[in-house]
Amino acid sequence: MSKQQTKFNEELPKEKNQPNETPKKEAAGALRKANPGSDKSTLEKNQINFGKNHMIKRLKPSLNWKTTVDSKEHRTSLHEEKHGGRLEKSATSVSSGKAQWVRKSAEKVEEIVSESSSESEEDEEPPDHRQEANADLPSEYWQIQKLVKYLKGGNQTATVIALCSMKDFNLAQETCQLAIRDVGGLEVLINLLDTDEVKCKIGSLKILKEISHNPQIRRNIVDLGGLPIMVNILDSPHKSLKCLAAETIANVAKFRRARWAVRHHGGITKLVALLDCAHNSAEPAQSSLYDARDVEVARCGALALWSCSKSYANKEAIRKAGGIPLLARLLKTSHENMLIPVVGTLQECASEENYRAAIKAERIIENLVKNLNSENEQLQEHCAMAIYQCAEDEDTRDLVRMHGGLKPLASLLNNTDNKERLAAVTGAIWKCSISKENVTKFREYKAIETLVGLLTDQPEEVLVNVVGALGECCQEYENRVIVRKCSGIQPLVNLLVGINQALLVNVTKAVGACAVDPENMAIIDRLDGVRLLWSLLKNPHPDVKASAAWALCPCIQNAKDAGEMVRSFVGGLELVVNLLKSDNKEVLASVCAAITNIAKDQENLAVITDHGVVPLLSKLANTNNDKLRRHLAEAISCCCMWGRNRVAFGENKAVAPLVRYLKSNDANVHRATAQALYQLSEDADNCITMHENGAVKLLLHMVGSPDQDLQEAAAGCISNIRRLALATEKARYN
Repeated sequence: MSKQQTKFNEELPKEKNQPNETPKKEAAGALRKANPGSDKSTLEKNQINFGKNHMIKRLKPSLNWKTTVDSKEHRTSLHEEKHGGRLEKSATSVSSGKAQWVRKSAEKVEEIVSESSSESEEDEEPPDHRQEANADLPSEYWQIQKLVKYLKGGNQTATVIALCSMKDFNLAQETCQLAIRDVGGLEVLINLLDTDEVKCKIGSLKILKEISHNPQIRRNIVDLGGLPIMVNILDSPHKSLKCLAAETIANVAKFRRARWAVRHHGGITKLVALLDCAHNSAEPAQSSLYDARDVEVARCGALALWSCSKSYANKEAIRKAGGIPLLARLLKTSHENMLIPVVGTLQECASEENYRAAIKAERIIENLVKNLNSENEQLQEHCAMAIYQCAEDEDTRDLVRMHGGLKPLASLLNNTDNKERLAAVTGAIWKCSISKENVTKFREYKAIETLVGLLTDQPEEVLVNVVGALGECCQEYENRVIVRKCSGIQPLVNLLVGINQALLVNVTKAVGACAVDPENMAIIDRLDGVRLLWSLLKNPHPDVKASAAWALCPCIQNAKDAGEMVRSFVGGLELVVNLLKSDNKEVLASVCAAITNIAKDQENLAVITDHGVVPLLSKLANTNNDKLRRHLAEAISCCCMWGRNRVAFGENKAVAPLVRYLKSNDANVHRATAQALYQLSEDADNCITMHENGAVKLLLHMVGSPDQDLQEAAAGCISNIRRLALATEKARYN
């Protein structure tokens, strides 16, 4: 490496952050030195263009000026869109200043499109920057600019030679990439794609494929209309052209505007069609050369679809184009280079419910499980991530178990060096643990102990999944004992002080599940875990509030002196009652459940009554949500035990809506409602309201229920109503 190049490599990171300056005389000297054969007029023209470009960047226009220019840019962009969104076929490129205005106008149109797009995520686009004219640039920079000059003005042979020479440079270096861009080489390369010369297209695509790893170059390619041309090349009969075009699209479609452009120009359908090339090549290692080339085309198509599948609209387009059966067929290959993009695409798409159903129908789970045993870590990661996405469905969880997928998942927990794979594996275990049969298997494979060991010194994305898995596993007594014996309670409680919302939701559930066991509850209380849970009721995120309230229920139930513990939290009871004003149904249901447990202590019941719990519960009575109905009825039943709360519920119009709960299809709602009505029926006016709303007829059906609690509550309520009726009749006769 020359001294000049060494100096450049040392200074480049600093110069990226420096503001652009007006080019000085040294820039012209450098250009003259690098291009000894160039004439004076060409040099002057280049210098002027450089100056224009840097002056445009230095100007800071006012808002009024920007408004005027924006409207002009919009008209320019519409004109470009009308002509196919790219430059005309020409050997000479536009000047640097003009290219910048083209990019700005294209950005304006794409910005509008992005705002109205339904895509789910958007990658940040880095700010555009060019090499400074007075920078100490290496010789490669100037040599590449010479080659671009030959591309602009040379014949076919000269063009091919220039392309081959350019390919010999290290195009992975940003210096070389920006050298092509800065002198207008991107426009020339894109224009070459629109010619009839296959060799020129191949050479151009090979260069574009390499330099499109650069985020700035990706954006420039989209702005210059390169994607529609590449999409058209996907129809070419030349397989090498198809492969190169698809791979370049895969590199470019890393941000939202690019993904939209691929779909808008029909690229998704064409990319899906490429997958069908390998229909006779299930085992590439045993295929003929022709079949192997077909498989390579399919691999490149899958690679491009993987990039495009990060948007919801593209996922739908892939499904409608028949991509799932083709991906399922390719998944049977043993070629890892093929499997990684195929599984990656399936992993992205599996986040949608329609895809999960199709994946199950195509029997893809079996092959995902099979590839968990691969030696390739990237393939293992994407297979685990796909299982994580699909395992929301109960049938899929069963399929993973039936095909032997739980054991490799458990064994992969022991390899903690690759954090991306660990996050995917723990995510798959979390979702699979929703099924009790899978939890039993994980216990056999000693996965619970390993999960407890991962509660410390792990990134948050791993912790969210680990704690989620433990929350599901600790629904069973045996696993709660394992967590306690492995000293897992303390690290769980320590995580209650975090700020990550997903982690807080999962850790509160796990702590609540552990608190069902009295021995665990004693440890949680000693570690001040209940106070931490109570403080999470103030969290602004409703999911965290609800999860914390659910976790408090077993804590209150299993505490030695629950009443005193609850009263020790200053302002805690008022906070709980005020949460009944929430608009979130899950928060309301969880708070009602917490109030049910709090109200079992008479002193605490008196306090929450003073805080207005009765009118707030009564306002919630007109709900159709069965989960809220159940816990609301239980809370009302417990709150009836203090003072004149029974009368107050009647005065606040809570009785008639409760009677309608008896028409629900949920047996839990029936039991809770019957118990609440039984307590309310101790007041005569409430009995009259129940009778008028047809409670007796509904309760008579429930007297014969196999649920003993429901039987007793229904019979007791009918008895109270009947006793009032007899007393009224007797008083009338007297």
